[in-house]
Amino acid sequence: MAFEGLSERLQGAVKKLGRKGKITEADLKEMMREVRLALLEADVNFKVVKEFVKKVNERALGANVLEALSPAQQVIDIVNEELTALMGGEQEPFRFSVKPPTVVMMVGLQGAGKTTTAGKLANYLKKQEHKRPMLVAGDIYRPAAIEQLKTIGQQLELPVFSLGDTVSPVDIAKQAIDKAILDGRDLVIIDTAGRLHVNEELMLELEQIKAVANPTEILLVVDAMTGQDAVNVAQAFNDRLDITGVIITKLDGDTRGGAALSIRQMTGKPIKFTGQGEKLDNLEPFYPDRMASRILGMGDLMTLIERAKQEFDEKEAAKMAEKMRENTFNFNDFIAQMDQVSNMGPLEDLIKMIPGMSNIPGMDQLKIDPKDMAHMKAIVLSMTPSERENPDSLTQSRRKRIAKGSGRNIMEVNRMIKQFNESRKMMSQMSKGNLGGLENLMGGGVKGKLGKLAMKQMMKKANKKAKKKKR
Repeated sequence: MAFEGLSERLQGAVKKLGRKGKITEADLKEMMREVRLALLEADVNFKVVKEFVKKVNERALGANVLEALSPAQQVIDIVNEELTALMGGEQEPFRFSVKPPTVVMMVGLQGAGKTTTAGKLANYLKKQEHKRPMLVAGDIYRPAAIEQLKTIGQQLELPVFSLGDTVSPVDIAKQAIDKAILDGRDLVIIDTAGRLHVNEELMLELEQIKAVANPTEILLVVDAMTGQDAVNVAQAFNDRLDITGVIITKLDGDTRGGAALSIRQMTGKPIKFTGQGEKLDNLEPFYPDRMASRILGMGDLMTLIERAKQEFDEKEAAKMAEKMRENTFNFNDFIAQMDQVSNMGPLEDLIKMIPGMSNIPGMDQLKIDPKDMAHMKAIVLSMTPSERENPDSLTQSRRKRIAKGSGRNIMEVNRMIKQFNESRKMMSQMSKGNLGGLENLMGGGVKGKLGKLAMKQMMKKANKKAKKKKR
């Protein structure tokens, strides 16, 4: 995942500080040096780094952090707030036209993932905003670009407007909008051509498409793996087209991710979405505060809750919450939850979204083999219906039978049942609002308290949102 190196370095600097009761100006200076190096290594623009370090330092000294009761925690808060501000502060929502259809132009260099991202965006807005999108094959130069978009359209059951590769992209855009109005489509997403580098010919064509299409959104698709050059690309496109936002792709790659921290500051244009993975539902709105929390190892519970909402039925979730409170959660529930969780993405990524989890030693190296999930499922399915409903009935002789039936050894069965019981106990405590055990789980100290605090704040936010919706 992007930012992993940066996250590790920043958390290391913070932990060093957290071990001290009081901190001196020299300690602060050392931490700022670590922060500066971490950002530069992550490929953040040096001007952005200089300004960021200056702001954090000034705020830390100006707020009398050195005299505070918990100086390390205050410094973390300042770094968190400044990181959030650096990436734009507030989340910038997608804009819709007052008079349909809303027209979106996807622009960017060749290889950034424009065509796939056009499909992901159509899928996201169809599901989340109940729009009726039409995809437009405006890239007539790249071999197979039109076929690729048609394949995506088929997968998403969406129409793709194409006039082949001999009609000019300007005419294609114009006719596509006319067709969308005729068919009652309220969203038109135009996939445009890219080049290997920014050139005059490309920019002139995009300006012409903009003139006829009058787009509400011009979204620049940037590959996170291009590093520092992503900022130059963003500036060049913005100068000519006045883009409305950026989508950063391949954030799950082996990348330093600094582009995401530099683009907003250097262009003044917001990052609206991030793409991870090849699946057509791998697109998420970009929230600066959540990304800052992830980078600092404070988790991202709000995104986790939102992903869960998409996969979990509300009535079933309410039943499950009641079972957790009453400590009657059983192995049937466990299997149902396991199936739903696996639909939300890699388990190691989900675990790291829980505040404080990334501070547990070895968590950064965590890789969960899907086979392990299959083994656990095999153990549960080797139980009788009565045993699944009554986890406390599993005597040693029953466990031996389950081990034999599932093809796993007795130690593995015992370990799995022990983990299930511990999880059940913790879920019961947390559902009753008791977060006391959480601090120990997160390693205690400043980071444990911070994780606990982050969890409380996130839960507060989630509850507020739920109350607003009820009204």
